[in-house]
Amino acid sequence: MRPSLAILALSLSLAAPSFAQKVTEPKTGESFENTDKDGWWLLGTGVRTRTMLNVKVYAIALYVDGPSYTRLVSSKGGNVKATPELYQELVWGDFGKRLELRFVRDLSAAQIQGAFREALPGADKAKVDQFVGYFGDIAKGQSAVIRWAPGGTLETTVAGAAKPPLADKNFAAAVFSIWLGEKAIQADIKRDLVARAGVLVN
Repeated sequence: MRPSLAILALSLSLAAPSFAQKVTEPKTGESFENTDKDGWWLLGTGVRTRTMLNVKVYAIALYVDGPSYTRLVSSKGGNVKATPELYQELVWGDFGKRLELRFVRDLSAAQIQGAFREALPGADKAKVDQFVGYFGDIAKGQSAVIRWAPGGTLETTVAGAAKPPLADKNFAAAVFSIWLGEKAIQADIKRDLVARAGVLVN
């Protein structure tokens, strides 16, 4: 098959998934849309736990916009696996992607801000201060959305309130690295957030 035809065939195979409309994170029971109205596709879900008792803090989901995911898969010849290269693309790739956090317990501002500071040890301090300042007290049932916009601009919405964007690709990558980087905060979150990546090409 000629390259152009191969890419066309792959694009057709990557048409918006028509299976289950929602995917449930099993440990929290939180449900996430398989595809949203804007054509963003769910790559996987996970759960953040803390302490030796594995207290559940939030469910998390990773979305990538459909056209960008098609291009990403095409560049890999349709072979999508949880390799270091894939994680590198998900951390640094300049395409539409977002993380959704659904909190399943109450958190104080000090708790959530402290957790983010702990997870961003080498990032620009001024950017960290601004970012963590977006998070006040969080009530069970509230959510946060962290979105990578073109150019590496980080767009953050907390409990439905949009915060000022941070136009810094290095900082945006540092934030996505919290869950997807080499030193991700939880190995199972890193694994689970790409668990459906291969499903979307079938």
